[in-house]
Amino acid sequence: MSEEKFVITGSAKKKVITTLIVGVVLFVIGIIGVSTKAFTPEGGGHHASVAVQNNLVADHHEGHGEHAAETHTDAHASEGHGHAEAHASEGHGDAHASEGHGDAHGDHHGHAYSWTKRLFSNLWINNVFFTGLAIVCVFFLALQYLTWSGWSALLSRVMIAFGQYLPIAGILMLITYFVAGHDLFHWLDSDLFDPNSPKYDKIIAGKEMYLNPIFFIARMIGYFTLWTLLFILIRKQMKLEDENGGTLHHYKIVDFSGAFIVIFGISSSMCAWDWIMSIDTHWFSTMFGWYVFASWFVSGLSAITLATIYLKKAGYLKDVNENHLHDMGKFMFAFSIFWTYIWFSQFILIWYANIPEESIYFIERFFNNDNVYTPIVIMNLVINFLFPFLFLMTRDAKRQMTLLQVAAFGILIGHWFDFYLMIMPGTIGKHGGFDLGIFTLEAGLILIYASIFIGAVMYGLTKLNLVAENHPYLEESKHHHT
Repeated sequence: MSEEKFVITGSAKKKVITTLIVGVVLFVIGIIGVSTKAFTPEGGGHHASVAVQNNLVADHHEGHGEHAAETHTDAHASEGHGHAEAHASEGHGDAHASEGHGDAHGDHHGHAYSWTKRLFSNLWINNVFFTGLAIVCVFFLALQYLTWSGWSALLSRVMIAFGQYLPIAGILMLITYFVAGHDLFHWLDSDLFDPNSPKYDKIIAGKEMYLNPIFFIARMIGYFTLWTLLFILIRKQMKLEDENGGTLHHYKIVDFSGAFIVIFGISSSMCAWDWIMSIDTHWFSTMFGWYVFASWFVSGLSAITLATIYLKKAGYLKDVNENHLHDMGKFMFAFSIFWTYIWFSQFILIWYANIPEESIYFIERFFNNDNVYTPIVIMNLVINFLFPFLFLMTRDAKRQMTLLQVAAFGILIGHWFDFYLMIMPGTIGKHGGFDLGIFTLEAGLILIYASIFIGAVMYGLTKLNLVAENHPYLEESKHHHT
């Protein structure tokens, strides 16, 4: 059996370490800048303005919907917990708005805004984003085995390498939660559940069986434990397949893949509710789990494509050709459209129904918060839909490594901002957006996480032969043609 082992060269190590150092330097500069206000123009980084509200809540401005488009911190402070009871019968839009959204986000969670909240929010975005990249790559591998796909046999070892980041992701996620949880999740304030407290929130209290710290941490540990365990079991069988041949280990991988997909199908939606949707505690969407999955999945496909191209250019995976890249390009193209379909479906249902407790989610991102998120929303749709749709439409674009690299990088950047839009408005409100100090801090954090992630994937590539010589569909993959 011929072996094709990946070796982490000195040059590759140097690039990863350099990326990490640049990230740390930018991060430190950013912290110094925002903590000393060296990068902030006199008078603040954003101009206070009256929130713009139109169209999305149209007719409801005349009726009970008007309250959802407004910011309610002052009312919330003066009325205590009364808003929850007053609006319990008509939903929870006002309660959600009173959480500190819109212009009132400076006092979100009962504390004055601090740059550390933005730091914690960025930590959480990167935790969620890079965790998603790792888990959906293993999911895509499991899908290949469960569907008996032959074309992807040559790429299977690339996909499994991404799982190496999962235990690291679990540790980083738990640390961030314990350090920053109270700045990220409004519902961690125990007074919200106490009927005798002036901060009592009837709606949040009604979710106590699910939204409580012990169960939240238990779920998080459970997700990462099951994901990592099944990843290790699948990789172990891959190694045994290399050593022993036959089909026994292949069938075991199929069995573990089936278990993984079932667990992933449940846990991917639950962790989306836990890690992202619960930030906007009063708001909910039955499509949100699908939406997060779509964003993760197309990002994971792009990451697999980039890793494959990197290995090809480094002289590995000689049997991988433009046909395999073409299929990865088709997946990227198709699931960019799928993400757009989910985005539009969630938006149009909420816009058409125009129920205040639902529409507030989009109002906060389109109109409120001094409009700091409006350009990011537009950019999000352009990069994540129009760009891949137009760029990857032709056959040639999906068969050329350089063009695929451009598309994959664009998709990864675009979907990082997608998670930015999911998390930032609910944690720091109008204090989002762009300025020099924050840009350096956020860019530095992205580079730090990316270097750790890439280092873990590169280490994962060394754990197995890059080509599964005893894979029963290897010859089919070698002769794959589209």
